[in-house]
Amino acid sequence: MRTSPEAFLARLSRHTEERPTRIALEEGQRRVSFGELPGEIEARRQRLADAGAARVALALDNGIDWALWDLALLQDGRVAVPVPAFFSAAQRHHLVETAGLDAWIGPGGEAQGFAATRDPALATRRVASPPELHPGTTRITFTSGTSGTPKGVCLDAAAPLTVAESIAAVVEPLGIERHLAMLPLATLLENIGGLYVPLWLGATVCLPGVAELGWSGASGFDPHRALATLDACRPHSLILVPQLLQALVAARPNAPESLRFAAVGGARVADTLLARARHGGWPVFEGYGLSECASVVCLNRPGESARGVGRPLPHAKVRLADDGEVQVQGANMLGYLGEPTSTSAWHATGDLGHWEGDALVLEGRRREVFITTYGRNVDPQWVEGELCARPAIAQALVHGEVLPANRALLVPASAEVDDTQLAAAVAEANAGLPDYARVHEWRRSAPFTPHNHQLTANGRLRRDAILAAHGGWLCAAPTRPEPHLSQAPQGVTP
Repeated sequence: MRTSPEAFLARLSRHTEERPTRIALEEGQRRVSFGELPGEIEARRQRLADAGAARVALALDNGIDWALWDLALLQDGRVAVPVPAFFSAAQRHHLVETAGLDAWIGPGGEAQGFAATRDPALATRRVASPPELHPGTTRITFTSGTSGTPKGVCLDAAAPLTVAESIAAVVEPLGIERHLAMLPLATLLENIGGLYVPLWLGATVCLPGVAELGWSGASGFDPHRALATLDACRPHSLILVPQLLQALVAARPNAPESLRFAAVGGARVADTLLARARHGGWPVFEGYGLSECASVVCLNRPGESARGVGRPLPHAKVRLADDGEVQVQGANMLGYLGEPTSTSAWHATGDLGHWEGDALVLEGRRREVFITTYGRNVDPQWVEGELCARPAIAQALVHGEVLPANRALLVPASAEVDDTQLAAAVAEANAGLPDYARVHEWRRSAPFTPHNHQLTANGRLRRDAILAAHGGWLCAAPTRPEPHLSQAPQGVTP
């Protein structure tokens, strides 16, 4: 059963009647109660109508305004297109043209051909012949994918709300009353899990700007700044990508007292990181999803033993193809922007997995698993996760296709981390890995970021781009005798 916008709005109306003074949205000293929420949304609906906005870019920082405009677009069934802050000018231009956007909310619209209007928040442009969209499209989420050109995933209004209701059903027993949005709201995962889910539950959404969350520039993250904001907000729930969890746990091993649920996803999470976080009382629950299926598909449940990425959510059906590829049905996309509509009810994810009881365990992506010269299959995310579970390593990429020894690019956690510390971190990770998965050669690297097109918004490595930049070393034939598989890592390759 899919959740309609009407059902979501009815839920908000119920909160308005039953708890009008409870805060729905909070940004510093600014607050909007559930009683005030309908009026705020209605005012923005009228402004959108006055501007004749049909397809709208949402290019604001995290905050109450982002949330209110998003809810107004949702209620009217207008096409909302969140704009990731890290998109380059060329990527923004591609987004505007391929989606046929006629309105822009936030800074930067003038550079894309939008003209100011009487409404200071809205810039518009005339689009004589807008590109055709998949029927029913109300949201286009652009994902970096594996090339520099963003790919638009078209969703109807019911898909994200169906996922939101499913997540709400899982976490409702925890009595969550405050959620802190740690990821940009332009990220579909936070949009659904960090805005729609708390509002469905009648909880408060804390929406500080990304700078207050510790983000700076393309790749900088200050966990101490983030923890200070977390302490001030005292949230019951968070959504994190593995890199954030690693940084927060390294900065504060013991969990904040208020925290009851921290969902972790976007990329594979190392078992050692999960174990260290749980040892410190961090209530972490790994999940799995993708934009093409309106974000979350599987999630580990509170009160249950953690297994893989958990059981499918109530709305989702998951099956495995004969070769182990994960296929999903339940809240799938209408199709990619500019491409034919899919005729299959099942979305082939490209991920490989197996069942452990009724929980899904991932084994890597079909096109990312590499085969060493010794014929062993290696999921690089597994090894990378173990490397990044060490405080000295912020990011890692592992490669070993047809090589006798695996190689890694390592991004130090800070400029103060020297090669001796990196070597020790690699040795520590290797100690817990089988011979064929260990890293024998490594090099320091500059950070992988969305700005250099080497990282997606959800924290996934864009391997094609990294291989294009570093393939000369990663893919080169060995220049010295092959190491025995039982050898310790050999350090930095000259």
